[in-house]
Amino acid sequence: MKTAWLLILFALLSSSFAEAQQAGKVPRIGFLDPTSRAVSKARIESFRQGLVKLGYKEGKNIAIDYRFADGESERLNEHAAELIRLNVDIIVTRAIPGAVAAQHATIKTPIVFVGVADAVAAGLVASLAKPGGNITGLTSLAPELSGKRLEVLRETFPKLARVAVLRNPSNAGDAITWKETEEAAQALGLQLHSLEVRSVKDFENVFESATKADGQALLTLPDPLLQSHRKEIVDFAAKSRLPGIYPDPEYVAAGGLMSYAANPVEFYARAASYVDRILKGAKPADLPVEQPTKFDLVINLKAAKQIGLLIPQKVLARADRVIR
Repeated sequence: MKTAWLLILFALLSSSFAEAQQAGKVPRIGFLDPTSRAVSKARIESFRQGLVKLGYKEGKNIAIDYRFADGESERLNEHAAELIRLNVDIIVTRAIPGAVAAQHATIKTPIVFVGVADAVAAGLVASLAKPGGNITGLTSLAPELSGKRLEVLRETFPKLARVAVLRNPSNAGDAITWKETEEAAQALGLQLHSLEVRSVKDFENVFESATKADGQALLTLPDPLLQSHRKEIVDFAAKSRLPGIYPDPEYVAAGGLMSYAANPVEFYARAASYVDRILKGAKPADLPVEQPTKFDLVINLKAAKQIGLLIPQKVLARADRVIR
């Protein structure tokens, strides 16, 4: 009898010890980014501040393992697998390439994506309202926005007829965005010239092709590889005197002419709220995918002056922010 009581006491003590260990465990977040640390600096800070507002402080009651792929898809897959081996509690990632890499690496660990173009069409979630599985997050509505960007170009340059489109066909979300862009161009009576960049080594040839294509404007589709080289892209546009519109205001900050998009940095503060809810027991399958409701038109008048362009007053009046 005494032995039985000792066994029960030992079991209770062991259970209490395990629970105490679990209670004292510091949650570990895997931050998987398809671009570089430098490119994602503002996003990282927004995510950190979002966590702070929710009571988390990195290095104290939450840990973050950062992995950056620098625009290389193979490295992205390797990093995703590595984070799973590290036994992180949640993976926070970006765009379709990051979300796909994370999803291929795990069907159990919760995944929060940020800035995915069309999560349903990409096969990441069953629906926006009920994602299902182990993944949820924030969509950027990128495919629909490509048409809006073409509309802004046409409004800015009424005689526009030919647009060069910089894209990365190896991006799993490119086919969706490209199809939407083609449909929008057809409706506007615009001709598109596809400039395909699959790796860093393609930029030189693509820029040369763009010069020969006689495009009147440049549209850049959302893609981590392209964003990692946004400075080279906006410099090429300036040198070629091509008015460009971009999927991210960071292109404009780097010297680009215009962008029309939701604020990608703010997405990361919202991503922190997903992390908080999941750590408190919510399941990704039950957390609806959020869609942006506000989109900003940002115009860089310095860039316009550099290539000798005059932005119509009616377009400037629509701008949410003008860089002078």
